[in-house]
Amino acid sequence: MNSNTHAFGRFHRRHFLTGSAALVTATSLTSLSHAIDPIKRNGEAKFKYSLAAYSYRNLLKGDKAELTLHDFIDDCAAFGLEGTELTSYYFPEKVTAEYLLGLKEHCFRLGLSISGTAVGNDFGHPTGDPKRQEQIDYVKTWVDYAAVMGAPAIRIFAGHAKTGQTEAESHKLMVSAIEECCDYAGTKGVFLALENHGGPTSTAKGLMNFVNDVQSPWFAVNLDTGNFSSEDVYAELAEVAPYAMNVQVKVATRDAERNVTPTDFDRLGKILKDSSYRGFVVLEYEEAGDPRKESKHYLDVLRKTLA
Repeated sequence: MNSNTHAFGRFHRRHFLTGSAALVTATSLTSLSHAIDPIKRNGEAKFKYSLAAYSYRNLLKGDKAELTLHDFIDDCAAFGLEGTELTSYYFPEKVTAEYLLGLKEHCFRLGLSISGTAVGNDFGHPTGDPKRQEQIDYVKTWVDYAAVMGAPAIRIFAGHAKTGQTEAESHKLMVSAIEECCDYAGTKGVFLALENHGGPTSTAKGLMNFVNDVQSPWFAVNLDTGNFSSEDVYAELAEVAPYAMNVQVKVATRDAERNVTPTDFDRLGKILKDSSYRGFVVLEYEEAGDPRKESKHYLDVLRKTLA
């Protein structure tokens, strides 16, 4: 990519999000900057509902899997959802175009959108480490898969700092890898949505460092309501919600001591409505109950309390 193209990409993202945000550099790591304004929403809050295949992880994974992704899609349709999130972990080891198109066809026939997919990646590996390129290539491969399926977004992680790295060094590595993958994703029309998922994104401040520093119109935030661990989880959710393009809802939250509390869906709904969020609300059930029974129950709860 030449310098003119890169400069256009940086401008395009700022215009895409705000139309007037100031240029942000990597020096924002040391403080929570709001140089990038929240996403400009068009209209009042509007929710579509989806279910993450990760909710069915014990039914979908391994040689003794009880269900296939096609079965999971059937359940999403039976639950009356608008979408289905097809987590990468439950795809066959060898993914073919025929398999991807089969999933797309199955969803379309049942009136479902593929709300997105999700990968497990780590962009913290240093330059020169073969693992770094492996992770970048892996995400790009899933960009190709998402494009074939018509999935608009892929949930990604930032990764974790490696031994000997400073916080600033690991942040720079993660930002550059995300930008490289976003450059590629943009050629396929796929967003990469960074989740608050431990490490440098375990707090609203840490996640916002990436929002401020990653320069791409194809970069987004996947807000996971169960992954902040603090004394005021809902304050952190309210901080990030205006920047979210996808929301995954857990049925429990955890404080700084990892004490578990049932999610306050009324409070969560107010946060999403106050931010005028428009998009998919994806249930990701992680507790110990029967996922088919509990997913249906909590989807009903979500639709009732967020109505």
